[in-house]
Amino acid sequence: MNTAPETMSAKAPRIESVDLLRGLIMVVMALDHVRDYFHFGAIQGADPLDLATTTPWIFFTRWITNYCAPLFSFLAGTGTYFSVIRGKPKRELSWFLVTRGLWLIFLELTIFVWFGWKFAITPNDYILATLWALGWGMIVLAGLIHLPEWVVAAFGLALILGHNAFDGVKPADLGALAPLWVVVHTGGRLALGTNITVLAFYPLVPWVGVMAAGYSFGAIYRLEPMVRRRWLFRLGLALTIGFVALRYSNLYGNPSPWVAQRNPLFTVLSFLDCQKYPPSLCYLLMTVGPGLLLLAWFEGGTPALLRPFIVFGRVPMFYYLLHVPLIHGLSVLLNRIRFGGGDFNAIAPSGPPPADAGVSLVATCVIWILIVAALYPACRWFADLKRRRREAWLTYF
Repeated sequence: MNTAPETMSAKAPRIESVDLLRGLIMVVMALDHVRDYFHFGAIQGADPLDLATTTPWIFFTRWITNYCAPLFSFLAGTGTYFSVIRGKPKRELSWFLVTRGLWLIFLELTIFVWFGWKFAITPNDYILATLWALGWGMIVLAGLIHLPEWVVAAFGLALILGHNAFDGVKPADLGALAPLWVVVHTGGRLALGTNITVLAFYPLVPWVGVMAAGYSFGAIYRLEPMVRRRWLFRLGLALTIGFVALRYSNLYGNPSPWVAQRNPLFTVLSFLDCQKYPPSLCYLLMTVGPGLLLLAWFEGGTPALLRPFIVFGRVPMFYYLLHVPLIHGLSVLLNRIRFGGGDFNAIAPSGPPPADAGVSLVATCVIWILIVAALYPACRWFADLKRRRREAWLTYF
């Protein structure tokens, strides 16, 4: 097997297959957020993963978006490794990771929540979600990159493989350390003092480990393209088979076992319904494994139909910061047209929704496609701007 390193200079072109996968997951992610703000079931409080009330179509529109957060975090780590391959000094890279991580955490706690998710400034109520976990992942990775690569890999894998062993430890068992355990492991709602509440959607473990594992995975891009493609396929297949075997066993890796349902299709849905908050081992195997198989496929060249997705993959943070305010704003506009006002959604509703608030699943998907299409020109402009100019602030978006 030829494993000669592939050289990458500071001016080397981006890895198109990685941009394509990142772009795909960003577009799929928007489907979940459009559903939160527009779909009848979401607005009326129905759980799309509740097998007693959901339909297969509604289930899969939620389930397919499971791939977004793990792959985005994993590829963020891989992108950091690309910077190392291209020769960026590690001290300089560490500074960038720390400052960008703090920037993402700031956005999560303030601007993005206030003017994106909520359309309200709420200094006493905080949500710790995607940007929070990514920010802390980058801060931790800023230190890890100075260690041997096998140490970074061991750290990431230890968090991913072992965190479910601590599921039996409850915050109440830890006394004064209970809030820290919520933020680090279990997730959930916290009351800080008398008037501050925090909702930890994305506990830091294992998300920090996912980014570290993605960084270690980046070493595969030192291989020649044909060798790399074989290893991507083998690794993706191994993780996917590992998910099926571990999930089938019901022994470890997901707090809730799968159980036989009223028909074979719903039994499959039960099998696929793995815990995201916090992400279980089965959840991560189920998402990262097929993601690597897609990378192996994309190594063969980008299909013409998928080329527009590369644009989104080259400016994922810019896209992310635009899409939620746009989705939320359009939902408020629809409510104004239909009901004279109101902000009825599944994330931060202003009050109980009318009985007929929300649209069908088909209409939700149409709105999703239109929103993604509307974002394309802005993302293409910003991608061209980043390609032409080298100002430091551009790297933070």
